[in-house]
Amino acid sequence: MLEVKFYNSYTNKKEVFKPENPNAVKIYSCGPTVYNFNHIGNFRSYIFTDVLRRSLKLLGYKLDQTMNITDIEDKIITESIKQNVSVEEFTKKWIQVFFEDLQTLNIEKLEHYPKATESIPEMMDLIDKLKEQNLIYEKDGSVYYSIANFKNYGKLSKLDVDGMKSGARYEADEYTKEDVRDFVLWKSPKLEGEKFWETKYGKGRPGWHLECSAMIRKIYSSGIDIHTGGIDLLFPHHENEIAQTCGAFPHEHFVNLWLHCEHLLVENQKMSKSLGNYYTLRDLLEKGYNPKAIRYLLLSSHYRTKMNFSLKSIEEADKAIFKIQNTLNRILEALNYDLTLSKENGYSKSHFIEFLESIADDLNTSKAVGTIFEFIKKVNASLDTNSLTKEDLSDLLYYFTKINELLGILEFSKPKEETLDSEIQDLIDKRQKAKKEKDFALADLIRNDLSAKGIILEDSPTGVKWKRK
Repeated sequence: MLEVKFYNSYTNKKEVFKPENPNAVKIYSCGPTVYNFNHIGNFRSYIFTDVLRRSLKLLGYKLDQTMNITDIEDKIITESIKQNVSVEEFTKKWIQVFFEDLQTLNIEKLEHYPKATESIPEMMDLIDKLKEQNLIYEKDGSVYYSIANFKNYGKLSKLDVDGMKSGARYEADEYTKEDVRDFVLWKSPKLEGEKFWETKYGKGRPGWHLECSAMIRKIYSSGIDIHTGGIDLLFPHHENEIAQTCGAFPHEHFVNLWLHCEHLLVENQKMSKSLGNYYTLRDLLEKGYNPKAIRYLLLSSHYRTKMNFSLKSIEEADKAIFKIQNTLNRILEALNYDLTLSKENGYSKSHFIEFLESIADDLNTSKAVGTIFEFIKKVNASLDTNSLTKEDLSDLLYYFTKINELLGILEFSKPKEETLDSEIQDLIDKRQKAKKEKDFALADLIRNDLSAKGIILEDSPTGVKWKRK
């Protein structure tokens, strides 16, 4: 098994990954707040979680992975009251939409998807533990966390906690706190018709930070190997999770590795509806973009680098997939699409190891994808000269099968036969005739014309082949 390293946001350095149990790696990822369609920046984070999962599986680990669903929150309450429906009825639609979108992007299903509304008893238990440690206070029917009583606050975000009093970012909610730095754990109802639970701490609902700490405890009963989320969650959300869990259980370890995915920009600007650069996945699909290209684009940049997203970049991703798929199709055709022939024989071993080493180095997907393109140049050259044995082809099929366990974009089935209309077929025939007569200028002109019509030609030893863009 290769040595795996991740950049730990807590220590600000790469560390060797040493899970408590390689056969049940415990990973918790912050999931959606279900009140609307997720935007493309959200999906960068979800793809990052998927890449982490698929990479660790490729590297030989087995996973026990969780993503929470926040189904109680200010916007959810406001919208459910406005629509005169229960919180449960309102969020049901958006939970379904979330899972449909994950399926569209071929994001693997995880082992656990706990909902906040189904974890209230665990939240009460956590508040009880915090009370035992003198870390909470009650005011006006709400319960607050007292940051002044937790000495290690700020270790993840590297904040000067004292400086938070004089203008640093803190939570500005409508609840009255004793200290501007504190955050609410349990909120008393403020709106007529607001969803609430009857508890020992009075009527109310959970604060956002409390939910994740309670759900981690609910699923795993203790600490975890990896905690992931977008960089925007590092503070205050993840910092507050640490305060809650480590405050309640001071003698237990909480998280071994904190991994944070960087922001996604659109045309080098922060995504904003007012700028007209705000896209949901559904928006992009309605514009006709290929979901595989969107997936490829989101995974091909390193998760710790800011990503500049554009519509043109989706088109470029489509072309990149075409190149990889085209090489795979040539191999599949040579093997008559017999997937049972996939067998590791050594031909691509060094290239596959290079691919694995890239993802083992802090999920360097950009480098991993680069190794694929370098290799397929060699493969296509060998296919052009018919210099590959059947064993080589079988090994190549195995290679593409394995890299697709991470990529999740390739097709291995034989495409359905498709006929061309007579006009396109006539152009192909005229090009063939022009080539025989050595009129290469006309042949190139026809090829370009066909390309403009969405038809790609490929000259091979067995004749000309065509594909749609």
